Amino acid sequence: MTQSFKPIDLKKIKTYSLSDRKSKVNLSDFGKEWRAGGSFKTFLANIPNILAGSDIREVINSIVIAFKKKKTILIGMGAHVIKVGLNPLIIDLIKRGIISGVAMNGAGIIHDLEIAMSGKTSEDVADALSDGTFGMSYETGAFLNAAINRAGKESLGLGEAIGITILENKLSFSEKSILAACASVSIPATVHVAIGTDIIHMHPSFNPEYAGKASHRDFRMFASIVSSLEEGVYLNIGSAVILPEVFLKAITLVRNLGYNPQNFTTINMDFIRHYRPMTNVVNRPTLKGGKGFNLVGHHEIMLPIIAAGIIEGLEEN
Repeated sequence: MTQSFKPIDLKKIKTYSLSDRKSKVNLSDFGKEWRAGGSFKTFLANIPNILAGSDIREVINSIVIAFKKKKTILIGMGAHVIKVGLNPLIIDLIKRGIISGVAMNGAGIIHDLEIAMSGKTSEDVADALSDGTFGMSYETGAFLNAAINRAGKESLGLGEAIGITILENKLSFSEKSILAACASVSIPATVHVAIGTDIIHMHPSFNPEYAGKASHRDFRMFASIVSSLEEGVYLNIGSAVILPEVFLKAITLVRNLGYNPQNFTTINMDFIRHYRPMTNVVNRPTLKGGKGFNLVGHHEIMLPIIAAGIIEGLEEN
């Protein structure tokens, strides 16, 4: 049997006044136009108080509050943060005493060391791969593998050994090294290595036993910092796999041991949304307290805004 349909009658529809409706966006949330000669503080205040505009203010404020309350502020970072020129900003936050510790993946030590050694880094992989010269810089491999051997023999963490060795050798641009900055003020710098992912693993001087031992020590040190995260802040900047996994394991480890960080802020920053950072940094660790944020954007733009916002926030009082 075929039904006969007619257009629905709208005459009896129920409406209400717009003035009575709750709205999620109001003029008070709108951005404000820029005036030449304004301050950065004004610029930040002029950003719309909507979505990421609201989030970035809350992120900055959470870091400022954590610092004022002398809580842990821990940064985990991928090597791209170094490659886009952000070492000076991170070093400044370290020297100001804002950052409690820095964690990086295995690629981070390569780019940090090359900047300290020669003031340049990041080879043309596509060009060098064709003739097998990619990753074969002698100085990079020799220096870092010697530091790894030192870490193994002296029972040091990998980040600590490299930072100390950079300082001792008085490399030409050591003041631009994050690892050296951490060593100079005695805050933890941990390195989390996956064997086979980094160019120095191809060099004959590489000792996997010492590298594994030192990286595991760094994992334990990282977990120790994570155990103090209550009311603190963890930032994952540009690591899509390694550090989100390390952070999740550290969280469960310290809770298993009786530490109970629950109420803290987590922040993930990257070019796009990745599964592991969203799950392991933003969502799961803050299920029973705290808050997670995901900021999508270029590190070389987003991090300077946040760093400047933190410094301005600390200068207010």
